[in-house]
Amino acid sequence: MFKISLPDGSVREYEEPITGEDLACDIGPGLLKAALAIKIDGILKDLSEIIDNDSSVSIVTSSSNEALELLRHDAAHIMAEAVKELFPETQVTIGPVIENGFYYDFSRETPFTMDDLEIIESRMNEIVDRDEKIERQIWDREKAIKFFTKSGEIYKAQIIQ
Repeated sequence: MFKISLPDGSVREYEEPITGEDLACDIGPGLLKAALAIKIDGILKDLSEIIDNDSSVSIVTSSSNEALELLRHDAAHIMAEAVKELFPETQVTIGPVIENGFYYDFSRETPFTMDDLEIIESRMNEIVDRDEKIERQIWDREKAIKFFTKSGEIYKAQIIQ
């Protein structure tokens, strides 16, 4: 049995491992719907993270301090996905969150036009409407290099190296 301490001072006990998503659901369906991520002992984690020992856990929602950065990070990935769907020859490089938004560097022979940006934005909305489950994956370096090299993403492979 292990204990999860929540920010309000309450403690929940569990006999089996539980994910952040399960914890949010156990606390309440409204919290589950609002949940973006969790913090375990102060470290930001995905909702799929398994909790299996005594921990302090908080549920990150849109009103949390970390929410804007998380949403910008996801938006950058959605933009990259939209670009790859629309312009598969495009190389994806890096795309960090910045103070007032996010960006991605792309490599392609033809620069994007304003019309392209409107099409990309529209595809981003379509991707969001798909409501696909997003789950972080952690790969060892060699597997990631092989994957991106095989996918033709030479910049990603170089960055990982």
